Amino acid sequence: MSSIPNRKKDHVVLTAGEDVAYTQSTGLERYHFLHNALPEVNFDQVSTESSLLGHSFSMPFFISSMTGGYADGTAINQMLASICNDMNLPMGVGSQRAMIEDQSQTDSFSIVRKTAPNAFIAANIGGCQLIESNIKENLDIAIDSIQADALIIHLNPLQELMQPEGDRKFAGILEAIHTTVEVFNIPVIVKETGAGLSLSVIDKLSEAGVKVIDIAGAGGTSWSKVENKRQISSQNNLDIFNDWGIPLAHILEQLPSEEQRSYKIIASGGIRTSLDILASLCLGADLAASATPLIKHLVNGGEASARKWLQDIQHQLKIGMCLLGVTSPNQLARKHLHKV
Repeated sequence: MSSIPNRKKDHVVLTAGEDVAYTQSTGLERYHFLHNALPEVNFDQVSTESSLLGHSFSMPFFISSMTGGYADGTAINQMLASICNDMNLPMGVGSQRAMIEDQSQTDSFSIVRKTAPNAFIAANIGGCQLIESNIKENLDIAIDSIQADALIIHLNPLQELMQPEGDRKFAGILEAIHTTVEVFNIPVIVKETGAGLSLSVIDKLSEAGVKVIDIAGAGGTSWSKVENKRQISSQNNLDIFNDWGIPLAHILEQLPSEEQRSYKIIASGGIRTSLDILASLCLGADLAASATPLIKHLVNGGEASARKWLQDIQHQLKIGMCLLGVTSPNQLARKHLHKV
């Protein structure tokens, strides 16, 4: 069985250097933008500023949870935090289970708040850990270690079932989410890790009081593929699940209108370009999120490469919004798309 630090290291190495993407697409390519030749806005009027949970950000982009809990994770988290602090972007840390089980890993997470005193930072724990008997104490440790602004609860049954060392107990997680929302005085964000959330699951999370839901659809990194690549000698023949999941666009298409829902939506799972972000917002998302492009830039080109990618994304968003005739992300709507 692999230790948690070794597992975390494997995840970064594989996502940064191997083909671990879904074969199926996000479905966003089925949408084209309705070009507006008379936008009637000036480029300098266009603002990418967005908000979530009472916080304003420079653009509608959340840096998804990536890593922590092993030696090299400290450097990655420090670079991410520096970027977020300078560019005013929100971020989530990787699963803090490693830190809870081994306090020597705490610095790989606490470095984030030390580096980014002004950034919006979310703690992160797995849904499976919520049903453990000492969860209150563990959540306090996770939240306090980074002075978190929110708590991410990640749901990843597919990934867990692909791991020989993964969790197998999923009963009671929904009730535990409801309890966490009620007990902790901190906003709760629930996310999948890339296989998607069905509308029925989204409804259950909403009924449990969750105010932000990251749908994390299929089309980006396949964590089934990642885990199966880790098991080089495995004879389990689990590759059949590598494309399991609900495509991002399909989930967005099923969502009720913003006026009809009590929660905010983050679109992730295959967000690779500024146009993916624009399309997701047009389809009803409040923010978009991504991790793999950034981890590749950080590992292969360092912090400067990741910063440049984000700066390009923001500039491209402004151009796209101008070409649609809008001056704010909250003006983006389905009327700006046509399906092909």
